[in-house]
Amino acid sequence: MTSMIDRIGRALVIAPHPDDEVLGCGGVMALLGDRGVDTHVAIVTEGRAPAYTAAHLAQLVKETEAAHAILATTEIHYLGLPAAALDQVAHAGLNHMLASLIVELAPDTVFVPFGGDVHRDHQLVFASALVAVRPAGPTYPVRLLAYETLSETNWNAPGVTPGFTPNVFIDVAEGLERKLAAFSAYASQVRAFPSERSIEALTALARLRGACVHRTAAEAFMLLREVG
Repeated sequence: MTSMIDRIGRALVIAPHPDDEVLGCGGVMALLGDRGVDTHVAIVTEGRAPAYTAAHLAQLVKETEAAHAILATTEIHYLGLPAAALDQVAHAGLNHMLASLIVELAPDTVFVPFGGDVHRDHQLVFASALVAVRPAGPTYPVRLLAYETLSETNWNAPGVTPGFTPNVFIDVAEGLERKLAAFSAYASQVRAFPSERSIEALTALARLRGACVHRTAAEAFMLLREVG
């Protein structure tokens, strides 16, 4: 049986903030890197003064580069929009930035944050990504998946906001250690257990998602569209 990983020829992971991509699909990215698949990451936002110092931002860029060296990411695309303030950016502007990147890279598979995440930036990136990947012409991404982000996806309001109900589970047993190493590279973002943003919590989620489908580790996604 052909796995979904084997059907991906070029991937784009859209992350609202640095580390969302590793939390959501770092295992898949590691496996794609093993296969020599072009894997691009778009980091939509960056911190701005006065909430973030120049030293902190420089450190975060170093951490991002280190994390993606572990995952063998093809290229990181920094869109540079204001973190925790995407609601102040024209929706059409974000749509255009993501659509332009889709045209430039021509990925067949796009990973996006889940639209029901509690963080407003995640919701807005999700909405703009849906616009950017519309099948409005002869070429477009044929596969669109939403990933879960610990500390964001799990804090929805049950019965009020959308719940994350995965229907795709990808075995990442061979990529889990690199996912954890990549998250560890984001040293400024890692917290001590029992924080959700801890190595232990991330490992536990991978084990739980794996156990759901009788695997030792998995990442879970919602398949939003696939064109055969």
